[in-house]
Amino acid sequence: MKCGQKPTVALLTGNSLCHNPRAVKEASALARAGYRVCVLGAWSHPDFKARDRRLIEHLPFAFIPVFDLTAPGLHNGISRLGWRAGKRAADVWFDLTGWQSPCQLGFAIERMFRQALGMSADLYLAHSEPCLYVAVRLLRHGRRVGVDMEDWFSEDLLPEARRHRPLRLLRALEGELLSHGAYASCPSQAMSAALAAEYGCPPPAVVYNAFAWSDRQALDGAAADRRNRTIPSIYWFSTTLGPGRGVEDLLAALPLLQHEVEIHLRGDPAPGFAEWIRTRIPEGWHDRICLHPLVTNDQLLPRIAEHDIGFAGETSQCRSRDLTVTNKILHYLLGGLAVVASDTSGQREVARQAPAAVHLYPSDDPAGLAAQLNALLASAETLARAKVAALAAAQHSFCWERQEHVLLDAVGCALDDAARVSQSSPTLRVAGRPA
Repeated sequence: MKCGQKPTVALLTGNSLCHNPRAVKEASALARAGYRVCVLGAWSHPDFKARDRRLIEHLPFAFIPVFDLTAPGLHNGISRLGWRAGKRAADVWFDLTGWQSPCQLGFAIERMFRQALGMSADLYLAHSEPCLYVAVRLLRHGRRVGVDMEDWFSEDLLPEARRHRPLRLLRALEGELLSHGAYASCPSQAMSAALAAEYGCPPPAVVYNAFAWSDRQALDGAAADRRNRTIPSIYWFSTTLGPGRGVEDLLAALPLLQHEVEIHLRGDPAPGFAEWIRTRIPEGWHDRICLHPLVTNDQLLPRIAEHDIGFAGETSQCRSRDLTVTNKILHYLLGGLAVVASDTSGQREVARQAPAAVHLYPSDDPAGLAAQLNALLASAETLARAKVAALAAAQHSFCWERQEHVLLDAVGCALDDAARVSQSSPTLRVAGRPA
C-alpha cells in the first residue's frame, strides 16, 4: 500500500451478491469506513445475475464476477463444460480412491486465484469453501489474508452428504487460515470458542449475522402473505426449503397445537420436498399452510414483519448448524416477531441475551415445540410482550449498527499488524490420499 493511499480489501466469495447478505453488509461497512473494497464473486443463474445488477447500482463497493456461467458464446460454453467436467471427475475419483482435490470445492478456482493475485489488495478475506483454497495460495505468495467462517465449512451438512466431501482438505485449509491468517471472524461466540479449541488458534472475532435497524424504514404494513389477519401467523424462511431445517418438527407439532394459526414457509423447494410437505400436512390444516417463493432482499424484512412468530428449528445433528447464529433468527427479531427456536448452542446464545423474545424447545422434539407455541398462542398479551421484547433485543444488541464496529476493529488490526505477513506457514498438501 502506497503512503496516503486508502487500503484495499478484497472479499472472495465466488457467489452472487443477492444470496450472500453477510458479504454485502461487510463490504458496505468497509467501504463506508473509507476502504477501497472489491467483492470477487460469480454468476451461476440468470435470475441471480439480474438481481445482482440491480443491487450493484446502489452499493458503495465494486463487484467483479470472476466467472459467469450464464454468459453466451462458444468460448464460455466450452469453459462451463470444462469446469463441470473437472469437478465431476474430481468427485468420482474421490469416491473411488479417497483422493481429495481443490477441484471438488467449486468452479474456476484457478481463475479466481489469478484475478485475486493480480489485484494486489492489502487484505483478502475468504467467504466460501472454494475461496479457502484461493486464500491459502495467496498467503503463500506473501499476501495478507483472512477468513470469515460464515459456516464451519468442514463441519457443515448432515452425515449422508458429508461422506462425499473433501473434509480433510477443508480442515487443513481452515487450520492454516485460522492459525496464520491476519484476520478471522465467525457468526457466534459458540463457534468462535469451538474453532479456537479445535485448531489452537486465537478465537475469531464474533460478527453476528444481523441486519441494519434502519432497514425497518422499508416496512410497508402490507399483508402479502397472510390470508386471515384475525388469527396468529407462524413464519419460517430460508434460501432452500428442504430437509434438516426444522420443517419436519413444525409439521409433526401441528396436531398438538391447541389454537388456530396460519403457517407460512418461504424458500426454493429442494427436489421433491414440496410434495413431501403436502403428504405430511395433518387433516384440517391444508388451508392454513402456505408455501411462498423467494423474494428480493428489499422485500424480505417487510414479509417477515407481517407475521407474529418466527420459527427457527435448526438441527443439532450438524456441528456447524448447532454452533452458528443464523441470519434467520436475527431477522425475526428485527421484524418484531416472537421467536420459537430449537435449543442449539448458537440459539441458546441468542436466548440468553433476549430471554423474553426467544423461546427454546429441545431439537427434534415436536411435542416440546408444540408446548412453546401453545404457551405463546394462549394469550394475546403474552405474544405481544414477546414481540416488543424482540424489537428491543434487535435495537440494543442484534442489529448491524451494533456489529459493524467489531468487523472494522478486526480489519484495522489485521492491516496494522504487518508482522503476520512475514510468518511462515506449514506445508499443506492440497490433494492426496487419506492418511
